[in-house]
Amino acid sequence: MAVITITKANFEAEVMQADKPVLLDFWASWCGPCRMVSPIVDEISEERADVKVGKVNVDEEQELAAAFQVMSIPTLVVMRNGKVAASIVGARPKAAILAELGL
Repeated sequence: MAVITITKANFEAEVMQADKPVLLDFWASWCGPCRMVSPIVDEISEERADVKVGKVNVDEEQELAAAFQVMSIPTLVVMRNGKVAASIVGARPKAAILAELGL
């Protein structure tokens, strides 16, 4: 599945009404660790049909970042049934991301 760009406009439909877990990647273009995590998130998106993957640019979507209390990036958040199920902050290897997020 392709990675979806999550905005305030599509958040309700893409995340809150999703019929499967959603992995959100909060990132920014100037963030070095975000550039390390981004290909891993893309891989998860391609390999896991049971998970919807979305990316939130914190510079463009400050309201969403504030709603999730994102203080450091990258921050990965798993949403299940409209609720935060897990979150991790910082760059981690793929296996650690999958394990920590329960995927």
